[in-house]
Amino acid sequence: MSMDLTVQQLRLVLAVHDTGGFTPAAERLHLAQSSISRAVRDVERRVGTTLFRRTTRQLVTTPEGVEFCLVARRVVESFDAGINHFQGFLAGSRGRVRVAALPSMAAILLPPVVSAYRAEHPDVELSITDGMSDEVLAEVRAGTADLGVTVVAEPPLDLVVLPIATDRMCAVFPPEHRFAARAALTWAELAGEPHIAFGADSSIRQHADRSFAAAGTRPRVVLESGNITAVAGLVAAGLGTAVMPGTVLPLVAFAGLAHVPLTEPETHRRIAVIRAPHHPQPPATRAFTEALTRARTPAPETSWL
Repeated sequence: MSMDLTVQQLRLVLAVHDTGGFTPAAERLHLAQSSISRAVRDVERRVGTTLFRRTTRQLVTTPEGVEFCLVARRVVESFDAGINHFQGFLAGSRGRVRVAALPSMAAILLPPVVSAYRAEHPDVELSITDGMSDEVLAEVRAGTADLGVTVVAEPPLDLVVLPIATDRMCAVFPPEHRFAARAALTWAELAGEPHIAFGADSSIRQHADRSFAAAGTRPRVVLESGNITAVAGLVAAGLGTAVMPGTVLPLVAFAGLAHVPLTEPETHRRIAVIRAPHHPQPPATRAFTEALTRARTPAPETSWL
């Protein structure tokens, strides 16, 4: 007994069972009646039993045929569902997209993009994880994230980098601070103030350190924290000033801080979408990248490219 049957053969048997005869099945499927009859006989030969009892007046499905049709229907429905999912995958309307992003990107830049993307691709499974820049790069390299949204100072040679925006570095301080009347500050002027620094592994800290060095000065660090809201709280308490990029300013609005852009040098961070060139990019992932590049609603002090 050979059970090597095709999905098309199962469809033909089901059509005969559902319509009650070879002629109506042929009409439904737009096939010759003789073709369906031969196909059903071949199925019966392969499964080793009679599926339909033929009389001069009607065609009756045997008990074995009824049981076979139950199995055949499950197989055909599962196959159709799988093909439908695969077609959606090819079209970008189904699948999975995993994004790793800096916390500020996940909180400020991504939500409107995700909202627009979900409206067009409601059946795509989307997940977002946040972490420091090195963690985002590591996830993309390992393939645990399809895309990364992070700040890129020196483009990594092993990754594809698509710049999408820049944000400007600003000084933040309490609104009653003497700097509140200024339109801008230099890095050298800021270095004369008590400074609340971000952790050494923060992309904000790395950009700030380079800019202080370029200005030929060093900040007078009095406190350090790796958490954006903690830094904001410390600044609000009058313990010092800090440096923040434009994208994080909405995250610290609770602290009521004032801010001005920093110059000499004027410093911008380059925000980019990154991916591993050797990892496949399914249509749904490519569509999300396109959604990011189409976004044009910048956060304060942020310019989209």
